This record gives sequence, structure tokens and C-alpha cells, in this order.
Amino acid sequence: MAPFNIAETEPARVCVGIATRGRPDQLAAMLDNLAGQTLPPQAIIVCCSGPEDVGAVAARGDVTVVYEQPGLARQRNGILRALPEGTDFVVFFDDDFYPDSRWIETVSRAFRAEPDLACITGHVLADGILGPGLTREAALACIAAHDPAADDWVIEGYSPYGCNMAFRCETIAGLRFDERLVLYGWLEDRDFGTRVAQRGGRLIKLGTATGVHLGVKGGRVSGRKLGYSQVMNPVYMHRKSTMTTAQLIRQIARNVASNLVKSARPEPYVDRRGRLVGNLIAALDLLRLRLTPERAASL
Repeated sequence: MAPFNIAETEPARVCVGIATRGRPDQLAAMLDNLAGQTLPPQAIIVCCSGPEDVGAVAARGDVTVVYEQPGLARQRNGILRALPEGTDFVVFFDDDFYPDSRWIETVSRAFRAEPDLACITGHVLADGILGPGLTREAALACIAAHDPAADDWVIEGYSPYGCNMAFRCETIAGLRFDERLVLYGWLEDRDFGTRVAQRGGRLIKLGTATGVHLGVKGGRVSGRKLGYSQVMNPVYMHRKSTMTTAQLIRQIARNVASNLVKSARPEPYVDRRGRLVGNLIAALDLLRLRLTPERAASL
């Protein structure tokens, strides 16, 4: 039996928010796939930094386009400010995330069955961010071959994963993503989720809400910038109490060790040496007692 079963009296008011930059074709393809949801969103808000980011998507009648300065946290805040009045749940998808057609319906049903739920993260069947990336065809085939009922489970206290996460709007009222976590916003989802939990909100990962993250490489930040954030952002989050000491040590050690080991023979799709240089620059700044996550933008 599914963990969340209720009789729907009326559809939930769901808004999907997508922050994007420099990938108009990818965005258009993702939106075409999103149109197949069994519970269509009440609104779709795309936040970008300029018309070139969305191309022909700007003319679509089912999409509202808003503009902000570049930066994932800043753009997600632009989405929060643009939410239609009365929105029950806001869903954040990456522009290269392909949800199962029942994703929104499944998550909405869980929220309505469990009033204490504040945040739901879905189950990523395959994540191209961990490799060279996945094609749209591969993603759709993976979703079609999977039976969500086979993953009828819930993990409590699970930090949200930004490519597919949803929040009950009343539980995040007044909260904003931390805009000092600039550019790609390394760990901005985790920081936000921890602040929701600190308010008493319940966070889960829901096995039946499935999808695939393509991990498209175009439009992402340089290795040096990301490497800087890999070290600086966890320290900054630790200082503001959204990351524990154990989490801080584990996060930095894993990233720096991976960059160091793989710099000798880096993957063709990852700038390991650039990341390692960024790691070192952040470490030097911390030795100088500079807690400056926003410096990544100027490297």
C-alpha cells in the first residue's frame, strides 16, 4: 500500500519554478515533457537573467518569465516573489530534470495526506551530474522502464536536492534562499532545507516521486569558481548553523580529496584542476579569516 492515500476533493494549487541560464533549447524540451503531468501545475514560472536564456519559451502561454541577476539562489528567490496568491505547494525543477508524469500528483497527495510535511525531495533514478550527462532519450527510457511502486518508501529528515524539490508554501513564508551562495549556489538547497527544519518543518525523500536528472554540462560555472564554493560555502553554512561540524568536515574532505586524486587524470567533462585551485584559494581566504562565499563570482 502506498504511504500516502487520500481522496482528492479539489486539485492542489501547485506552482513549478525553474531557474535557468544559457540553455533555451534544453529549457523548451524540459517544458514540453512537463506538459505530460497527470496533475498540471497551476502556474509555471521561469526565472532567467535575459531574453536569450529562454528564447521562444517567452512566447508560451503556459509560462511566466521573470528576470533576475544571475545566480541560482537569487533566481529562486525571484520565483518565490512571483508565486501566484494562494499557491499551496511550490516545486523547483532544474531545466534538465525529467520527472515521471505522476511526480506532481504524487507529491501533492503526500503533502495533503500529511499536514506536517514541509519539504519533499523526489527519488532520482539516474543522475547525469555524476558523469558525462544523460540524453533526453535515455532519461525517458529510464523513467518508462521503472515501476514507482517498487520504491514505496519514505526517508525522514532528508535534505532537499535542488533538481527536484517541493515545499509547502505556508512553511516557508518569509524564507529566502541565501544570496551570498552565489552562481551555481553550491549547497543552497541544503542551507534552505535546514532552515525549514529549524522552523520545525518535516523533510522527507519520497521513493514514488521519480525522475531523471540529465546533468547537462552547458551553462555551468568554471571549475575554479565551483572549487572555491566547495570549501567556502560549507564553512559559511557552519558559521550560520545550517551545517554541523561533522557535516562540514565530511563535505570538504570528500570534495577536496576527489579533486586532488582525479587531477592527475581528470574526466573530460570535469575541470578537476580548476576546482582544486579554487579549493586552495578558499583555504587561503579562510586562513586570512575571510568568510566570503560571494567571492566565487569574481574568480
